[in-house]
Amino acid sequence: MKLIGAGLPRTATTTQKIALEMLGLAPCYHMRDMMADLPKGVALWRRAYDGESPWNEIWGDAPSTTDWPSAFHWRELMEVYPDAKIMLSVRDHDSWTRSMEDTICQIYFGDSLMYHLAQARYHIDPDWKAWVDLMVDMFWDGRGPFAGTNGEPEAMKTAAERWNQEVKDTVPAERLLVWKPQDGWEPLCEFLEVDVPDEPLPSVNDTPMFKAGIMGAAADSIHAWWEKERPPEP
Repeated sequence: MKLIGAGLPRTATTTQKIALEMLGLAPCYHMRDMMADLPKGVALWRRAYDGESPWNEIWGDAPSTTDWPSAFHWRELMEVYPDAKIMLSVRDHDSWTRSMEDTICQIYFGDSLMYHLAQARYHIDPDWKAWVDLMVDMFWDGRGPFAGTNGEPEAMKTAAERWNQEVKDTVPAERLLVWKPQDGWEPLCEFLEVDVPDEPLPSVNDTPMFKAGIMGAAADSIHAWWEKERPPEP
C-alpha cells in the first residue's frame, strides 16, 4: 500500500480514485469495489470494524485506497503501512454539507424518494441490509465520526471539521497531503513524485450520478423481488 485516502466521502473521492489510477497507483480500492460484491465486501469490512485486520484479503494487489470504508480506518492503516503516504481530501464545509444532505444522508434519514427506495430494499435484500447496518456503525453510531448528529447539517459540519483537524494533527507533515480538486494535478503529482498528465483532472460522481446509482439499484432489487414474490396470474 503506497497511498491511503483519509478524506471523508463527498470530497471528490471517486475523482481521486480515477486520478490515482491515471498516475500509476492502480487499482485504487474504493467503496465501489466493496459494493461490486456486497456479500464478500461487507463480511471483510465487518471483520475489520470488529478489530481484525483482513487487509490483504481486502486490497488484493491494490497500491492505493480512498473513500469509505477504508478512510474510517486511516489511523490503523498508517501504522500497518508505515511507508504509505496519507491524502486528506477536503472541501468547503458548506458545500460538503449540502452534498451530504443531498446524497448519503438521504439513504438513512428524511422523506425523500431515495430514502424510501433504500428502506424498501433494506427489507428485501439481506446483502443491502448488512451493508446499511455496517455503514450505520461506521457513520452514525458507535465509533462513527457523525455519531449523534442524526444527519443534522451543523452537527455534521462540526464533526467534519473535527475529523480533518485530527488527521492534520496526527499524520507527520512529510507523509500528508491536504488536497482539494481545485488544487489540480500539480500538488498531487509533486507529492507522489510523478509527472503531471496531459489530460485534465477528471470530475465524476456528482449528486445526480450518486442518486441515480442508489435509486436505480434499489429499483432493480425491488423489481427482482416482486417478480419472484408476485402471485400467479388468475
